[in-house]
Amino acid sequence: MELVSRSDDSGIAILSLNRPDMLNALSPSLFNELRAHIDAIAEQTETVGCVVLRGEGRSFSAGNDLKAIQSGERPPSTHFQAETLDAIERLPQPVIAAVQGHCYTGALELAIACDLLIAADNVRFCDTHGKWGMSPTWGMSQRLPRRVGLLAAKEMMFSGRVIGGEEAVAMGLANRCVAEGDLLLEAVAMAKSFLGNSWFTLRADKMLINGGLDNTLQEGLAWERQNSPGRGPDMEERLREFARK
Repeated sequence: MELVSRSDDSGIAILSLNRPDMLNALSPSLFNELRAHIDAIAEQTETVGCVVLRGEGRSFSAGNDLKAIQSGERPPSTHFQAETLDAIERLPQPVIAAVQGHCYTGALELAIACDLLIAADNVRFCDTHGKWGMSPTWGMSQRLPRRVGLLAAKEMMFSGRVIGGEEAVAMGLANRCVAEGDLLLEAVAMAKSFLGNSWFTLRADKMLINGGLDNTLQEGLAWERQNSPGRGPDMEERLREFARK
């Protein structure tokens, strides 16, 4: 059985964590399959314009698979999981996380490596590093403050309390909260709304935003001018189409 399955729909690649009986716990084997899909999609910019990452069953993911760790299962390298999240963040295409049920710790780190997040109304976000006496290595301490702000991130990490969908939207963790039954439909609809625009611009926007985050405002403005790829190959046709209307 595939631990991560892929389906494609009109330029959208849908990646599904596929261990529903284990609440999609993030084992090293699952990460191996996820990384293979991510690496393949990175090379498919002409056929894939947007990615949706979701989980099968009643939860997105309960987090890192502690039982797999205890049984001796190991990733290919020390920081393979963290580097896989980096690879998601570096994908040329926008990535939407569609999150329902449990989204704990490592799963939260996975979700916030995505560009955007749609939460179901039954979602439960939580950082449980403190519960187990662990510290983050997959990006929680860096990505969460950038997503929700310093105070909210510290309170969430220090307390380990559960955050629901509406609160996640209010704090900037999620873009929107929808009924659980509509989650995938809403994620695909968001992706399709992007794909009506230039795929070239989608990739440029993501690259420029992410690339400028490590700079001051003035440095970021200069970085944009130096690194913007300029006009896309579809610009002239889009202008001609506009003129015909």
